[in-house]
Amino acid sequence: MTEPATPRRTPLDATHRELGAAMTDFAGWEMPLRYGSEREEHRAVREHVGLFDLSHMGEITVHGPAAGELLDHALVGHISAVAPGRARYTMICDADGGILDDLIVYRTAGDTFLVVANAANAQVVLDALRERAAGFDVEVRDDREAYALLAVQGPRAVELLSGLTGVELAAVKYYAGVPGTVAGVSAMIARTGYTGEDGFELFVAPQDAPALWAALMEARVTGPEGTPAGPVPCGLSCRDTLRLEAGMPLYGHELTRQTSPFEAGLGRVVRFDKPGDFVGRAALEAAARRAEAEPPRRLVGLVCDGRRVPRAGHPVVNAEGTVVGEVTSGAPSPTLGRPIAMAYVDAAHAEPAPADASGVAVDVRGTRESCAVVALPFYRRQR
Repeated sequence: MTEPATPRRTPLDATHRELGAAMTDFAGWEMPLRYGSEREEHRAVREHVGLFDLSHMGEITVHGPAAGELLDHALVGHISAVAPGRARYTMICDADGGILDDLIVYRTAGDTFLVVANAANAQVVLDALRERAAGFDVEVRDDREAYALLAVQGPRAVELLSGLTGVELAAVKYYAGVPGTVAGVSAMIARTGYTGEDGFELFVAPQDAPALWAALMEARVTGPEGTPAGPVPCGLSCRDTLRLEAGMPLYGHELTRQTSPFEAGLGRVVRFDKPGDFVGRAALEAAARRAEAEPPRRLVGLVCDGRRVPRAGHPVVNAEGTVVGEVTSGAPSPTLGRPIAMAYVDAAHAEPAPADASGVAVDVRGTRESCAVVALPFYRRQR
């Protein structure tokens, strides 16, 4: 019998343990689940500022004269059109149109791109890019050991970081990444995130991560009651409820190899108008036609009347008890004060409607929980 692999640890592992974090195995990494109350961590990001360790994410560098051309061929987006210093959300699909992963790609220089994959899919993405690079003048480099990644998220993120960097953060656009220093540490400062709030992701050398974390924790902004406060360390639990409220998909839940971007309501990332062919194009064109003509199912939001929480895999039923869908993600929403979920449901039950009119319920371990059907996202920040 093969022994299970020992989970990997981030450069901040000792820091998390000193803070008393509850640790969990996530995608082969030992990661902080929570440090105390996940509800308080969630609220800190919504109202103030939170600090995350995301060093489990998978970084892949694509470099060379044909780097943009390769990424146009390998991914569904028009990546060669991304300007240096900017980033784009995109996907990598297989030839049948199924999603292998969703990605953020940063153009860090004219012929250099940083592809950031989900931790669980990093090797899959690396292997696919290397296979698809045949015939292109590029290097596809595994840089997972070259980076640690910290995220500062929340309405006070700019205020917190401004005292630690000379970069004019207000001038950094959403989905942009610029070089700079933060607390004396060299970093790529990216205005991206996975919480639905403003914020920054800081790509740094692994050996610099503990000192940067400490400097960020020592920084102070005006807290919710007007008193000086630092960021709240945040774990994976609140990261999940934050992204769920913001209607952001999670691979393995809303996105899978059996799902096309069009089924997931993310057809906008597929660029049929870019030059040349790309992997999965024919299948995705067919998926786009199906979605426009008569989609078999749609991704919707559900807000439950009761207190029972829908979880991934719970069936969605109509008034007659017939299964019409399945929950992909669910959790109590600290912001809404109600259980919420994302679910794929038959198109006939996908139109927004209050709970008393939708006829839709989630079967939570044998109990029907009536739900309103709502358009995503559940929460949208004030800009």
